[in-house]
Amino acid sequence: MTENNQPILVTGSAGFIGFHLSRKLLDMGESVVGIDNLNPYYDVNLKRGRLEILKSYDNFAFFQEDIQNLQALRDIFREHRVDVICNLAAQAGVRYSLKDPFSYQKSNLEGFLNLLEVAREYGVRNFVYASSSSVYGSNKKVPFSVEDRVDSPVSLYAATKKANELMAHAYNHLYQIPCTGLRYFTVYGPWGRPDMALFLFTKAILANEPINVYNYGRMKRDFTYIDDIVDGTIAALKRPVPFDVFNLGNSDTVGLLDFIAIVEEELGQTAEKNMMPLQPGDVAETSADIEKSRELLGFDPKTSLREGIRKFLSWYREYYKV
Repeated sequence: MTENNQPILVTGSAGFIGFHLSRKLLDMGESVVGIDNLNPYYDVNLKRGRLEILKSYDNFAFFQEDIQNLQALRDIFREHRVDVICNLAAQAGVRYSLKDPFSYQKSNLEGFLNLLEVAREYGVRNFVYASSSSVYGSNKKVPFSVEDRVDSPVSLYAATKKANELMAHAYNHLYQIPCTGLRYFTVYGPWGRPDMALFLFTKAILANEPINVYNYGRMKRDFTYIDDIVDGTIAALKRPVPFDVFNLGNSDTVGLLDFIAIVEEELGQTAEKNMMPLQPGDVAETSADIEKSRELLGFDPKTSLREGIRKFLSWYREYYKV
């Protein structure tokens, strides 16, 4: 994947997707340089737990740095001669962007620009980055195609992800940096984020506490298992192109109440449901058209929703000793 076994830089390597991607790359024999600022947006112990696993590999080097620190990035590039960048570092979450908008500006815009700059300065061979299904905003046409216009974001988070795609396009045009954006659709699985639905529902149900069900249960999501996301990301890392954008989703949209029903069945418990209105910044439905990803990346999601939920619950019970 890299020339002369030069390392791959994975930003956000202690994050959910960054951890799983790094571990898979390390298992493949690749050298990985991980960067993460371990910010407290959610439980840092979870990030440290992921990191401990990665640090057990000899071919992993870690820096607790922030992508907002351009000089730190330059120092890392000088030391490690990074060949490929996979940028998964970002301030995540749609709802949190209403509470702290400036954290999104700093990480998702300034930090992203810093990475594009070091990619330019050090001539990297491929720059792959996480975009998001949220860029489709209030798009009414389903499934969402990468050919659709994405000019109507309904959250600042979505706007920053769209901005990343535009910035990458400009740097490709100006400096010929190969850039690929991956629009991830509702990723879930072991070691997942505590602010995501599956984690929140599991924690509440096991504690016999009510769950909040938004849009009165009329939400639909294209839930995509982490291993499938990692496979698609690695396919993009292997395939430098001038500029491209791909959907990485399961292409099987599921209603929120059906999703909750599977969680209840697998836990053997029924949830008490607080039916709530649609939250500001949320969209009612996401659905991925992945034909282009199948054709050009060989992307073929294999994990059924029930199987993926089962794997998450198994991890959750073991990790939290429930």
